[in-house]
Amino acid sequence: MHSSPGPRPTRTMTLGQARRTALAAQGLAASRPEPHPATPTTGTTDVPRTASTARVHRVVERLGLLQIDSVNVLARAHLVPVFSRLGPYDTAVLDRASSRAPRRLVEYWAHEASLVPPGTYRLLEWRQRRYATEAWGSVRSAATEHGSVVDEVRDVVRVHGPLTAAEVEQRLTTVHQRDTGAWGWNWTVAKRALELLFFAGEVTSAGRTATFARRYDLTERVLPAAVLAAPAVEERDAVRSLVEIAARAHGVGTVRCFADYFRLRTAPARAAVEELVEDGVVEPVVVRGWDRPTFVHRDARTPRTARARTLLSPFDPLVFERRRLAELFGTHYRIEIYVPAPQRRHGYYVLPFLEGEHVTARVDLKADRQAKVLRVLSAHTDPGVTPETPRHLAAELWTLARWLDLDDVLVVEDGDLAPALRRAVAARD
Repeated sequence: MHSSPGPRPTRTMTLGQARRTALAAQGLAASRPEPHPATPTTGTTDVPRTASTARVHRVVERLGLLQIDSVNVLARAHLVPVFSRLGPYDTAVLDRASSRAPRRLVEYWAHEASLVPPGTYRLLEWRQRRYATEAWGSVRSAATEHGSVVDEVRDVVRVHGPLTAAEVEQRLTTVHQRDTGAWGWNWTVAKRALELLFFAGEVTSAGRTATFARRYDLTERVLPAAVLAAPAVEERDAVRSLVEIAARAHGVGTVRCFADYFRLRTAPARAAVEELVEDGVVEPVVVRGWDRPTFVHRDARTPRTARARTLLSPFDPLVFERRRLAELFGTHYRIEIYVPAPQRRHGYYVLPFLEGEHVTARVDLKADRQAKVLRVLSAHTDPGVTPETPRHLAAELWTLARWLDLDDVLVVEDGDLAPALRRAVAARD
């Protein structure tokens, strides 16, 4: 057990208090706003919407980032955390924020690939400057192995951007084969060059196509002018600011929790926490049941109750750090997308169900867009399950289905919760 940086804790929290503090920091403690009728200007379905543009942006500001993932079995990963906190909303708000000037969201490697505010993008520039050690091998090696391709790709984007990777390749003078021997994505040399320029901050995403392909453009043509004009931030100051964003988003957590949020190394994150303790931004606290030094942000609040009932994406910030999730909520969760189907315990795309301050169930979901059906491929209980869980979860599934413009919810008889959930879903039809 490590010694706690800075002063010794003077406060003690129960595990329940820490749990509710975490939920409040994430905007998951209160009931969601009541929906209001949709307006014809949304350009989507006639599902009642709860969220104004301002509310959506407040959620993003509270979270600090939205992780991106290409899997679309239910909905794009960055869309679901906002739904979890606000209920049905017009996803075009996020699309406009990341694809139209002045942009309020920009893509970069934060907690994996993520959307972050432009100011936070500048806090990650030290990572861009250190691409030779921070980027993974197949990307950073493009600089030394294929320097001429990198130069040509840069020129193509400068002249013709924004372009997708496929459009960039069409404009190159040489056709490059895919690297079939490399681990991971089966990328061409040109795609590796693009990703190197993306990591190094020379190009970024000007938005995504309908098929979710990045449209690369020069970063100087994407970031707002005021952000571009701001001075560079030293690495130590940037890490401190990133840790503070993470601490605010957590409410309460450990150095490991805060470091994981932006994929920071432990040593600089710990040094940042020490500074934040000295400045009174975070305070050491004892959480009964946690055996590691823990800290609470000065803006954190601890409600007496938590009332949210919502499904959480596998990429939701609340579930980023699995050890913290297990210690706070008593649930052991893993994403099984990359697990061979016969070895999966709960399913391919499994969402935990948050009911009050407990995770009470988990469901494997698939949006069958052709049949317009939300398919519940499995439903399992978690330790916090209550007799009301099937009814509450059924209501959430219908809300989710209507937000996704699906007409029906179909529960497959797989998992210990499936029979009761199927009856509850049918009762709400």
